Parts: sequence; structure tokens; C-alpha cells
Amino acid sequence: MVYLSFRKTGKKGYITLQNDSQRNALSLAVLTEFNELLEEIKPQRDLNVIVIESEGKVFSSGHNLREVGRQSAHDVLNLFNVCQTFFLKLRDIPQVTIAKVHGIATAAGCQLVAACDLAVSSTEARFATPGVNIGLFCSTPAVFVSRNVGRKKAAEMLFTGDFISAHDALNSGLVNQVVPPEQLEDAVEALADRVARHNLSTLEIGKNEFYRQLNMEDFQALTYATQVIALNSAHPDAIEGIDAFLQKRPPNWRAE
Repeated sequence: MVYLSFRKTGKKGYITLQNDSQRNALSLAVLTEFNELLEEIKPQRDLNVIVIESEGKVFSSGHNLREVGRQSAHDVLNLFNVCQTFFLKLRDIPQVTIAKVHGIATAAGCQLVAACDLAVSSTEARFATPGVNIGLFCSTPAVFVSRNVGRKKAAEMLFTGDFISAHDALNSGLVNQVVPPEQLEDAVEALADRVARHNLSTLEIGKNEFYRQLNMEDFQALTYATQVIALNSAHPDAIEGIDAFLQKRPPNWRAE
């Protein structure tokens, strides 16, 4: 069974979760399909942005608990290793990822929102890491959630299991923008266009550098960033971009 669809419009690609009957759960089959699709997307240099969206009422409910409860530790470890591979691939692709969140995002579904580079949410969306409610603490979602929101807010979400509203998610840094449901499509497209207009080589360099420096000590990060920007300055796109700026003309980017 196919759980994902993929389409392209210009420099934007759209991955749609289409398993509403299982609340768009990130089952082993879905994660495997995601991994294969991201491998296909990664080398496509005509794509600058990937929007991740869902059909149905729920963005994603997280893992399918039938694949976790009463399973062997070996099988559960395999599931979460496949999930880890998915998030590594999501980070590794050069394209900038945007979560388009129209409904509830819980557990690994909330983790997916946090792991995307950017996120736009409907006012009707809600977010939670509710594993504590069923005796299975949201240990893996905690990694990305705690790197998006403040420590105290992350702890509140993880230790209470309660939902937070879209506006709480915005104020906490989990999402970039919150709009009424009828404006979600336009808001995502506008943000995607603002990113997609740039050169993929530059976005790729920037995405890699941004995440690598985040967990470094300040001046370790600055040393690393200094090396990156020096190498970046010799890239043909940087040379063209600077020339275009100084000559007051639009840049003529190379074909990828």
C-alpha cells in the first residue's frame, strides 16, 4: 500500500501523508516509504523546498502503538532505528523542509514538526508529547521538541502530556507562523516561495552549517562558521551573487 504521494510545482515539492484511517501514524511502512522517497528527492537539484503535509483531520498521531505495545525489544528498536534514519535523511537533504500543520500533531508527529526546518500551523492545530499518559515517555520526540522550545516549556509538554494550542506553539518557537485554516495554503506557499527563490547550493551550505553549529560552544561555532563562510565565498554562486549586488542587477545563477 502507498501511504505517501509526491508532486512538484516549480522549485517546490510536496510530500502528502495519506493514511487518515490510521490518523497518519508514522508506522514502519510509512517510515520506510518516507526514507525511500527522501533518497529520490535528495539529488533533485531543481527542487529547493519540500512541504510536508497530510490529508484528513490529523497531521500525524505519531507511531502506530500496535507496533510498539507487546512487541519484542528487538522489534521496537528496529522501528525506532528506521525512524531515526528518517529524521537523519530529513536533515541531510539539501532542500529546506516546511511542515504544513492543519490538525493535531502528537508524539512523533510533533517530533516531525520540530524536525522540519520551518513550520506553519493552522489555528486549529494542537500539539502534544503525550507518551507519559500511557507509560511510554516521549523520549525520542523530546530530542527535537527540546531543541525548538525553551527547556521549561519542553518539560511541561513532556511531563504533563497535555496539548498546547497553535498560539502556544508559536510563542514557544515550535512553529514559525499561525494562520486561520482558510489561509494555511496561501501562508505555506508564500513562505515556500520566499525560500525557493534562492539558489539551492547556498541553501544547502546554510542548512548544513546552521545545524552543525547549534550545539557548539559560541566561539567553537564561530570558528567553524568562519571556515564555512570563507569556503562559501569562493563558490561560483557567491561570486555571481556578490557581483550582481555590486552591479545592481539580478543574479544569474548557474543551472544546478
